[in-house]
Amino acid sequence: MDKKKTIFILLAFLFFTIPSFSAPTDPYAPSSQGKKVVVVEIESVINPIIAEFIQNCIDKSSDDEAECLIIKLDTPGGLDLSMRSIIKAIEGSKVPIVVYVAPSGARAASAGTLITLASHIAAMAPGTNIGAAHPVSMGGQKMDEEMVKKVENDAAAYIRSLANKHNRNADWAEKAVRESVSITAREAKELKVIEIIAPDLPELLKSIHGRKVAIRGEERELNTKEAEVITIEMGMRHRILNTISDPNIAYILMMIGMWGLFFELSNPGVIFPGVIGGISLILAFVAFQTLPINYAGILLIILGMIFFIAEIKITSFGLLTIGGIISLLLGSLMLFESPLPYLRVSWNVLILSVLLTAGFFIFAITLSLRAYLIKPATGAEGLVGEKGVAKTRIDLEGKIFIHGEFWNATSEEVVEAGEKVKVVGVENLLLRVTKL
Repeated sequence: MDKKKTIFILLAFLFFTIPSFSAPTDPYAPSSQGKKVVVVEIESVINPIIAEFIQNCIDKSSDDEAECLIIKLDTPGGLDLSMRSIIKAIEGSKVPIVVYVAPSGARAASAGTLITLASHIAAMAPGTNIGAAHPVSMGGQKMDEEMVKKVENDAAAYIRSLANKHNRNADWAEKAVRESVSITAREAKELKVIEIIAPDLPELLKSIHGRKVAIRGEERELNTKEAEVITIEMGMRHRILNTISDPNIAYILMMIGMWGLFFELSNPGVIFPGVIGGISLILAFVAFQTLPINYAGILLIILGMIFFIAEIKITSFGLLTIGGIISLLLGSLMLFESPLPYLRVSWNVLILSVLLTAGFFIFAITLSLRAYLIKPATGAEGLVGEKGVAKTRIDLEGKIFIHGEFWNATSEEVVEAGEKVKVVGVENLLLRVTKL
C-alpha cells in the first residue's frame, strides 16, 4: 500500500469517527405532550464515563420535565469517586430517580448498593441481589490497620446517611459495608432496604404510580400510569470510551500501540503501523484515566519496548530481548493491581500477549544469529573454502579459475597448471590457495 492510499484511508477514518466523538448526541426529542418516563440501562462497572452519562441523562430528564428517570442497574461495583459523583447528581436532581436492579440475575454490588440506596425509589427484579459494599483499595497498595478502619468508618457513615435520608434500613446498610453481606430481592424488601419488587418494567411503572417522593424539600406524586416510556441509549462517544475502559481492552490497545511504533521505527516511512500505533496508544492512555493503574507497571512495559527497539540497532545476541521480555512481563503483572477481578487484566489476555511478543522477538533474534553465523555466500568472503583450477603455474603467484572468473592467486607451495586448488583466504582480491 503506497503512502497516498494510506493517507486517504486515515483521512476517511478521521472523517467518519471524529463527529461521533465530538458531536453531542440527543437521545430523544424533548417536547412531547403528556407524561414521560425516561429509562436508561447501565450494565457496566461504575467509572467516570458511566458517571458522566448518568449525569447527562438526569439533566435531559429535568429539561424535559419527565415524571421520573429509571436507572436499570446491573453492576459489580466500581470506583468510589465515580459512585459519589452519581449520588451527588441524584441528590441534586429535579426529577425523581428510580433505581431498578434488573433483569433477573443482575446485581447491585459494592458501589451499586450505595447508588440504589441513594435513589428516591429502590426496586429490584426477582432473582437479583444487593450488597457486598465493603470498600477496597483500588491501587493495589496495602493499607495499615488504622487506615483500613478510617476508610471503613467513612463508608459506613456515608451509607447510613443515605439509608436514613430515604427511610431505609440503615443497620443492614452498615452491615453491607462492614461485613460485606449480600441479600436477595425478597430479603431486601422484607428488611426495608428497597420498596418494590417488580418482574419487568410495565409492572414497575404500575407499582410506582401514585407514590409520593421528596424532591428538594418538596413532595411530588408520580403519575406513571399512562406515561410514555423513552429509553436513552449511550451515544457513540460514551459507548467507545466505556468499552476501552475495560482493563483487557486498554491493555490490548497499549500493546497494539507499542507494536505499531516498533514496526514504524524499525521500518521508517511505512506510516500505517505508526498511525495505528499512535491512535491505539492515545486511546489506551485515555482508558488509563478511568482505571486504577500502577505507573511503575507502565514504565516497565515502556522500558521493555525500548529494549526490543534497541535490539534492532545493537548486537546484544539476545540479552536486550531477554531484558525486554522480563520488563514486559513484570510491567503487565503490576499494571492493574486491584483486588477486584473486573479491574484487572485477564490472565489469558496477559499471558497470550506476553507470549506472542516474546515469541516474535525470540524468532527474530534466532534468524539474526543464524544470519550472523552463516558462511558468506557472495563477495570476496564468499570465496573462502571454494574449489577451483590453476590456469597457470603458481610459484608464489599465478592465476586460477573459480566461479566462472579468473582470479590472481598466491600459494606457499608450487601448484602446476591444471591442478585443483582450494581458497583459504582473501587479501585485497588476491586469493590464498592450497593444493587439494
